[in-house]
Amino acid sequence: MRCPFCGHENSQVKDSRPTEDGNATRRRRQCENCGARFTTFERIQLREIMIVKSAERREPFDRTKLENSITLACRKRDVGPERIDQLVSSIQRQLETSGESEIPSQKIGEMVMDGLRQLDSVAYIRFASVYRDFNEARDFEEFAANVKDVGQA
Repeated sequence: MRCPFCGHENSQVKDSRPTEDGNATRRRRQCENCGARFTTFERIQLREIMIVKSAERREPFDRTKLENSITLACRKRDVGPERIDQLVSSIQRQLETSGESEIPSQKIGEMVMDGLRQLDSVAYIRFASVYRDFNEARDFEEFAANVKDVGQA
């Protein structure tokens, strides 16, 4: 594994353990060159998934991009990183086991909306404002009027 600090090709694994949800292996590593420590995650990928964007453009599924979107929606909310990781892992697992190799981006957006609705109502509204392209305060008001507290929407 290449060191993210100095770029050296070799590192030693100091500790390995499964993540809380058991869907990945967390490895604590140390660079043989500079001695820096860093963490990597090893996950199972069942199949290569292509996301079909608008205008039929395609790009490979990127777990990090999905995780960043959800993290941004949950920013400054009482949602821990482990709960975000569980949601991302759940969505990824659903995509990989769906049997489809090409998935419309709208389907992923709806899966994120469903997950955030149960996780945090404010994060749900934040994500919806970008996903559904709210243009005016009235759009927020109308959407928020239909959202109840977490687990009731």
